[in-house]
Amino acid sequence: MIKRCKILLFTALLALASSAHAHTLKIATLSPDGSDWMIKLREGAKQVEEQTGGRVKFKFYPGGVMGDNKAVLRKIKIGQLHGGAITAGALDKAYPDNEVLGLLFKYRDQGEIDYVRRHLDPVLTQGFEKGGYVILGMAEAGFAYIMSSKAPVASVADLRRQKVWIPAGDETSAKSIAAFGITPVPLPLGDVLAGLQTDLVNAVAAPPIGVIALQWHTQIKYLTDMPLLYSLGVLAISNKAFKKIKPQDQKIVREVMGKTFRAIDDKNKADNRNALATLKDLGIQFVQPSEEQKKEWLKYAHAAQQRIIKEGVISQKMVDRVDALLKQYRSK
Repeated sequence: MIKRCKILLFTALLALASSAHAHTLKIATLSPDGSDWMIKLREGAKQVEEQTGGRVKFKFYPGGVMGDNKAVLRKIKIGQLHGGAITAGALDKAYPDNEVLGLLFKYRDQGEIDYVRRHLDPVLTQGFEKGGYVILGMAEAGFAYIMSSKAPVASVADLRRQKVWIPAGDETSAKSIAAFGITPVPLPLGDVLAGLQTDLVNAVAAPPIGVIALQWHTQIKYLTDMPLLYSLGVLAISNKAFKKIKPQDQKIVREVMGKTFRAIDDKNKADNRNALATLKDLGIQFVQPSEEQKKEWLKYAHAAQQRIIKEGVISQKMVDRVDALLKQYRSK
């Protein structure tokens, strides 16, 4: 009997020791539950749990239940959350130079951004880590296009007549759009659909898959067929939370979630192409700016770029680096 009690006590102590070294990473995201993004994230989390023997688990809070990106970052700071699957631009305070991917009209097509990212993704990952976040994966949200509900937008003058939405708290977007002579309407992401329905806003910029996932396409009538900016999604974990995980388990988490995000990245590229076709099939009118109008857009975009460099939002060094990569790609 005494021997049996000792065995039970030893087993209980082993279980306690194991649970003491278990870590559950609490992750928030705006992505709806059941979306492809969430399905892939849960698959990756399951693999991590299996490969670490249950020492590392993920708990997800999808659909914006933890608030917008700003609220999520605040909760990470106080320890209520450990990370978020959010847009890279939301981490501009941690690493401002990541915003170079979101410069207006900087990239002409998918080939250009793929080439730039191939060289810059490791640089961005290191920059985020110095700023306090471990990046477990990057996946494109895609090119955002100007879409409007009341009138087509072919020129800068057309856009000035619209009520243009920008994400609440997005200082870089506010500074960029100010260069176009536009006073935007800042709203949290979750309020945009209602804003379109009530005419609080009537022009938005977002990737096609995002517009469909968030149901904004139900209010949209026009799409300006010229990529405005590029948006990247990341799975960011606070350094403080990640360091609590054993090194061998950190390696597993990085490998599994990195592979998961590469798959998401590839799928999102295909989904954005299909989503553009879907928007056209739904009767949304694709507006083609003239060559003169394109030149005008680019002139204002350059002014916006110079403004945010001057104000220290993005460094001249990083912009020069991207310009050199684009020159290489275009020369080929």
